[in-house]
Amino acid sequence: MNLPELITKGGPAMWPLIFLSILALSTIIERIWFWTQTLLNEGKILTQILETASRNWEIAAKVARDYREHPIAKFLYAPLKLNNPEPEVFHFALESAADDALSAMRRGDKILEAVIALSPLLGLLGTVLGLIRSLANIQISDLGTSSTTGVTLGISESLISTATGLIVAIVSLAFYRLFQALWFNQVRIFRKAGGELEVIYRQKWMDLDDSRYALRSNRDPLEQREL
Repeated sequence: MNLPELITKGGPAMWPLIFLSILALSTIIERIWFWTQTLLNEGKILTQILETASRNWEIAAKVARDYREHPIAKFLYAPLKLNNPEPEVFHFALESAADDALSAMRRGDKILEAVIALSPLLGLLGTVLGLIRSLANIQISDLGTSSTTGVTLGISESLISTATGLIVAIVSLAFYRLFQALWFNQVRIFRKAGGELEVIYRQKWMDLDDSRYALRSNRDPLEQREL
């Protein structure tokens, strides 16, 4: 049985199932490409930004800006580009950037969720319609005769849509769970990277406070003598 025959025998529910399968397939391919590009250089970019931030804060902002097309670099660049913010402002910028980046990583999830929910229902609908069509022509007097052969064949063919819907839903669910696992791993990485960058900045902020205090302490006696 080739694809056109399968679609014809599966009934009218096969057409929306084909549409959902194409939609799910395109989403899966796009997400595989996204996660491959994201995970490929993430460790290298993250290490480079954090090591540079510990040595030279200004250069770290430039490094993050160069890689800002990558989610982790875009996340870290949001607070790095600020000009000596308060630690609370720095923390808020980290949280806001993390929310934006992680939300963007979940693009396509709603499509897969819809396909997972609708595909089995459409398959079941196709089966019910096929059973109605097959049983509508059977009569009590035909039971046990050769007249019921076509009805039996129609019932078996009506199950094609259910099998198709289940296949589409199972494949979509498998990739959906995979992408969810990758996303949860990114949440962990973002929290760890954000925490390390915030620690570096707070140390820098404390050094700046010590420098300002020392500068005021050295300047006050001079101002008093002038008075």
